[in-house]
Amino acid sequence: MKTTTILLLSALTLLNAGCAGKKSIAPAPYGPVPTERQLAWHDMEMYAFIHFTTTTYRDVEWGYGDASPDEFQPTKFNPRQWVEVLKAAGMKGVVLTAKHHDGFSLWPSQLTDYSVAQSSWRDGKGDVVGELAAEANRAGLKFGIYLSPWDRHDMRYGSPDYIDYFRGQLKELLTRYGPIFEVWQDGANGGDGYYGGLREKRTIDNRTYYDWATTDSLIRELQPMACIFSDGGPDTRWCGNEKGFVGDPNWATLNRDNFAPGHANKNSLQHGDVGGTHWVPAEVDVSIRPGWFYHESEDDRVKTVEQLMDIYYTSVGRGSNLILNVPPTKEGLIHPIDSARMVAFGEALQKEFRRPLEAKDIKSWEATNERKGFAARNVTDGDNQTYWATDDSVREAALTMTFREPVPLYRLRLCEPIQLGQRIDSLSVEALTREGEWEVVATGTTIGPRRLLRLPEREAQALRVKVSSSACCPLLSEVQLFLQPMK
Repeated sequence: MKTTTILLLSALTLLNAGCAGKKSIAPAPYGPVPTERQLAWHDMEMYAFIHFTTTTYRDVEWGYGDASPDEFQPTKFNPRQWVEVLKAAGMKGVVLTAKHHDGFSLWPSQLTDYSVAQSSWRDGKGDVVGELAAEANRAGLKFGIYLSPWDRHDMRYGSPDYIDYFRGQLKELLTRYGPIFEVWQDGANGGDGYYGGLREKRTIDNRTYYDWATTDSLIRELQPMACIFSDGGPDTRWCGNEKGFVGDPNWATLNRDNFAPGHANKNSLQHGDVGGTHWVPAEVDVSIRPGWFYHESEDDRVKTVEQLMDIYYTSVGRGSNLILNVPPTKEGLIHPIDSARMVAFGEALQKEFRRPLEAKDIKSWEATNERKGFAARNVTDGDNQTYWATDDSVREAALTMTFREPVPLYRLRLCEPIQLGQRIDSLSVEALTREGEWEVVATGTTIGPRRLLRLPEREAQALRVKVSSSACCPLLSEVQLFLQPMK
């Protein structure tokens, strides 16, 4: 009887699917699509990087590995201050260098004698990782960790034993501090160092030495929702530079097997690969200062709000995520200049997108082609699971929104339903002016999870978005216009 019931239900499901298919059939996914963890990562858009270790106290960028643990003395260490600054800037998470190349561990690791437990700071009872993780959780920020594969202090580096040590430390970090949203794998691999007192140079084969597949499996087991970052993923990729931009076009797909941490084609990293084998979106890493660690000499070189806004548009605005580094001082605080700049950046972002045009202000939605069941007006319903779609045979299409009253243009946000892949390779935006003329106000290439466009100051009666996809039918889940801020 049970088997008969299952067969009957299956038949009814197929019948209903066939009936529904006559009414409307959703477009098939195109190419690789993001996993659940990647979709959650895309939603974050922007988060912070914190570079902090003994290197901070030596006024250098890469610690050699020979600093005494007692050199680490953040006498005013205040992770709550860090988190409050990051939250005010609009960050949704924070990634900490739990261990940088100097090998000094910012948590009391049981696997080494080179950590905060050996420092006189807080009588060896300090835990930077633990306190920051707790403060991030309290403030509603997600927490991530950076564990340098290269260790310039440990005697075992270059031998198989070091890999066991590296994974052991990774296990400590992934089991002690709650949910981890990202694990950052740096591409720095080998060179000169202290290595337990042996001042020498050690080289490794960065494609084989670390056996990344086994390490990634450990991460999947312990933190299944953590995205793994490296030069080539597997979940997110480096953007190919540290200047604050990703390429244009920017494809979220990559021929992943061609990459490994420390082994990368920078052009592919900046642009992705059209029709790539895997979904590996870009992350833009940049520091608010010239360096990654705090240097007093750079106090007058902190990026301006205008520079940070430009970075936002060339990273988040091109469909990547932004990880912005904000380095603490020797005392363990975000410097007042950096703090003020971050707060002002957050205020500028809020102002930028303060006046979204509401659906009630749109008189009509028209499209040159509209797939049955996937109407043009879906782009303004506030649901990224619904979208406008064209018929399978269509490669170019336009969507026009006519406003009830002329509106002042300012910014435009476009999104594809990336759960079905990335397909749009070019776009243009036209505005119908008061004079009744259509004027091109923006052009671009890829969209992916989002595209942010700065529009010229115009009053428009209507807006037309033209998109094309050389591979398959184009789809749009969001067309959100933002009006000029009130003065």
